[in-house]
Amino acid sequence: MLRDPDNVQVRKGVPSGEAPRIRPPSPQHGSSSDPDPENLPARWRVPARVTAAKVAGAVLLALVAAYSALVGHDRPGALVAGAAAVGVGLFALRDLIAPVRLAADPDGVTVVTSLARRLRLPWSQIEAVRVDARSRYGVRSEYLEIDVGETLYLFSAYDLGARPADVARALAAAHPSPDR
Repeated sequence: MLRDPDNVQVRKGVPSGEAPRIRPPSPQHGSSSDPDPENLPARWRVPARVTAAKVAGAVLLALVAAYSALVGHDRPGALVAGAAAVGVGLFALRDLIAPVRLAADPDGVTVVTSLARRLRLPWSQIEAVRVDARSRYGVRSEYLEIDVGETLYLFSAYDLGARPADVARALAAAHPSPDR
């Protein structure tokens, strides 16, 4: 069980062994096990510079599409650049509409699941919180995994504005566990 906020398992590559589990809250837990109210609710959001880069990319691609269509007379290039501008623009719009990707409080966790849909997960539904770390082609990537049985929610450092391992520790500290 994941009781210690400093005991966060970082999985490397394909999962092996059993992941740490967050225990569901017990009705017997007292005020001594409640998380520090000054630190809750905790929120993790997309950094403003990432959103600004997406907006700038969408605008740049739209300009390329317009130039290709009007000046370069390159319709296929204009269509590709236009489609890319729309795609990047949708990602930027998501960042503007729902910048907070993950929030935690004593009752549970709220995650953003689509363009702007928020889903509330009580602590009793969360089976595990893990960090999946992989290296490929010399680039290391980490993802925070929130496992609720049939569904797995993934968050990168770009979604959270923090290292996934740090967020996993904070979630472990925020979880009202009777053993702490």
